[in-house]
Amino acid sequence: MRLLTGEEAVAPALALSMGIELLRRVQRGQEGPLLRVYRPRPTVAFGARDRLLPGFQAAAEAARAHGFTPVLRGPGGRAAAYHEGSLVIDHIEPDDSFLADTRGRFERFGEQYVRALRGLGVDARLGPVPGEYCPGEHSVNAAGRVKIIGTAQRVVKGGFLFSSSIVVTDPAPIRAVLTDVYAALDLDWDPATGGSITETAPGVTVDAVAAAVIGEYARRWTLSRGAVDAEVIDAARAHLARHEIPPHRPRGRQPVQPAAPGEPRR
Repeated sequence: MRLLTGEEAVAPALALSMGIELLRRVQRGQEGPLLRVYRPRPTVAFGARDRLLPGFQAAAEAARAHGFTPVLRGPGGRAAAYHEGSLVIDHIEPDDSFLADTRGRFERFGEQYVRALRGLGVDARLGPVPGEYCPGEHSVNAAGRVKIIGTAQRVVKGGFLFSSSIVVTDPAPIRAVLTDVYAALDLDWDPATGGSITETAPGVTVDAVAAAVIGEYARRWTLSRGAVDAEVIDAARAHLARHEIPPHRPRGRQPVQPAAPGEPRR
């Protein structure tokens, strides 16, 4: 398995598009299994269902007001937020089971994260916290109090992308942005459930979590370090529109057209 690290933080839409492009390469047989680990820029990732809600555009603007870039992540789930105090893990692997193993993957990856975090002294547990944002049966929480990991997967013929966001430090901006985003979407959630690992395990760092997760992978895989190459990034740029949410610009009055000589002004 190739381990892709050391990635410079890029625009959130490009970061999502790069994951999809890596999945395409795995699907085409150009790559084997990949593990991509990176620290993101402040992002609110909306699910496809969010886009259908009347308050979607207002929610996107609320994210921007908090310094988070709103993006569309594709099918499934509700809005989730992460920032520089977080870690994003993309596991991309050739697989022919298609949808048959969807639930099993959620369980296996969740259990893997629980093991990694418990090794750092975190009281990590698999399962949702009542009232959490982007509720999921296989979320990972800390001490039964706060959601700390959200997971999602994209399955295609011949492979899958399993993506996880881990909020490690600095929970206040996460709570603040999601409070306004969920209010705009008119969705219920309990802000107390939106936290970080450090709220129950002070002193844990993003680097320590990355090392623990990679250590869990090393038990099963032989890892070879690499980086996302320029060809992948260039190809990903061609699909940015699938993830970008343009700023809302209220429609103003149409400019007055100058009248031709002898005609009344309109």
